[in-house]
Amino acid sequence: MTKEKIARINALAAKSKTPEGLTAAEKAEQQALRSEYVAEVRQSLKAQLDHTSIQEPDGTVHSLQPKKPLPRS
Repeated sequence: MTKEKIARINALAAKSKTPEGLTAAEKAEQQALRSEYVAEVRQSLKAQLDHTSIQEPDGTVHSLQPKKPLPRS
């Protein structure tokens, strides 16, 4: 996600709090940008967890195993 897209998300959020609010096109743009942002955050978290290992007190090391899939929203 580029800095410009994040700045646009923040600009739309600020405009939505004003009395004039957002137009229908801006609401659709905001939703698309938010969805893209959330997808990238989930992907980053999954990659980080995929490379995480646990060291037990006895010295053995094992990687994390997924318990259930991440919910999609």
